[in-house]
Amino acid sequence: MKIDLNSDLGEGYGPWTMGDDDALLGIVTSANVACGYHAGDPLIMDKTVRAARAKNVDLGAHVSFPDLAGFGRRPMRLEPRELEMHILYQLGALEAIARANGHKITHVNAHGALGNIVCAERDVADVLVRAVRSFDPKVALLVLSNTELERAAAKAGVPTHNLFLADRAYDRTGQLVPRRLPGAVVKDKADVLARVARILTDGTIVSAEGEILKVEVNSILVHSDTAGAVELARSIRGLIAESGVDLAPLSAQ
Repeated sequence: MKIDLNSDLGEGYGPWTMGDDDALLGIVTSANVACGYHAGDPLIMDKTVRAARAKNVDLGAHVSFPDLAGFGRRPMRLEPRELEMHILYQLGALEAIARANGHKITHVNAHGALGNIVCAERDVADVLVRAVRSFDPKVALLVLSNTELERAAAKAGVPTHNLFLADRAYDRTGQLVPRRLPGAVVKDKADVLARVARILTDGTIVSAEGEILKVEVNSILVHSDTAGAVELARSIRGLIAESGVDLAPLSAQ
């Protein structure tokens, strides 16, 4: 068994920063980089790509609704072609910077409200899948198990990696609990590590309702804006090593 450890990075704008990207890039094996729509700008993207390449960290595009003011967490109802072009626009921006720095995009992860909607709504999931496939059919999508996005990607023949969000609660359907609800973000370090240990041991999670869900996991994500994210990521990496599971970037799976 191989597993990837990743984080959402490059989520600043101008002089404003979020999270300790440099420290996290010394711990994770893959990074999802903001492409300017929910966060990020050309200079931040360039800095993050160069640092990822220097540390042999896989590069992913963290695509979002065009919602910089709302950090991509507000749902938007866009026409399918418009949404597809917004996704391609972000992929193209990161690809240009990656290519100039001798790196490449290996995967795509949908951020915030877009990520939630593609898990639940097949028509929107199909748009994301279509955009990624037209960009590069070899680029993989990060998906949650048993979701519309996973099914849409499978039907289109787009490769996928199953993602587990270590610090987010899940409901009985396998969807993320909305951030507006209590307990949606798991803040206690011991609780997060217990969830990761359970995933590594038997591939299950306990939903917010107390039900046990079987999920496939190729990658564990730690949000860079979670309090204590660097120490949490370091602890998760240590837990992976102790479990005997091989730590490997997505491109090596």
